[in-house]
Amino acid sequence: MMVKLILGFLWYLIHLVISLFNLWSHLCNNLECYLISSELLPKFRNLRLEKLKYLGVVVDSREANNILKVKQLLWWLSTIGVKNVILYDVEGVLKKLLEPGIKASRDRNSRNSINVSANMEASHFSHGGMAVECLSGSDGKEGIAKAANLMYSDFCNCATHGSAKSDIIFTEADMACALRAAGSGGAEPDLLLVYGPVRCHLGFPAWRLRYTEIVHMGSLKSMKYGSIVKAFYRFSEKYQNYGK
Repeated sequence: MMVKLILGFLWYLIHLVISLFNLWSHLCNNLECYLISSELLPKFRNLRLEKLKYLGVVVDSREANNILKVKQLLWWLSTIGVKNVILYDVEGVLKKLLEPGIKASRDRNSRNSINVSANMEASHFSHGGMAVECLSGSDGKEGIAKAANLMYSDFCNCATHGSAKSDIIFTEADMACALRAAGSGGAEPDLLLVYGPVRCHLGFPAWRLRYTEIVHMGSLKSMKYGSIVKAFYRFSEKYQNYGK
């Protein structure tokens, strides 16, 4: 009994220490985000976004229905100075929610309307001077299927012209060319912000993440302006000697 009591006490003590540490980290992070939002930390005032040509934003499909949060996120990114954004959720919720409002704004010919040019692979529009591309899980599946069909056609053509099947080798460059020909190449984001419960890219097309920095931002409903600025600052301070 004494051994069980001691082990139980140690278990609850360790659990309490870990909980207090997580609470302290959470409070420190919230305080830092508040100070950043209030522009009280000088180093976060002037962000160097020269390296950030394209920004990827992944949203969990269950949270993507909160269109107000998504629009607020886009407004923050536009305010910070981001020029190109790639929005993604696996089920295509963002496409369904954004496109009707975009088309309605265009039809009203409003001064602040959002212009749209949609194709089979993705939806492209501009918002506040920022170019936005919408992707879903189906885009990745269709893109890789079309690229595979093109490569298979090339393979059959080579075999028809007398080349031995064993001599035909597909390289990464061949795959990249096939994806571009299928209309699924696209820009590769330099930084990927993931909003969701898990720390992964949630199915974002892998061929567009070769040299991408991935940052988990937590839940979309608890997003903070300061955490976005901090992620940009940390990205600007990193030295990259690859992908160039």
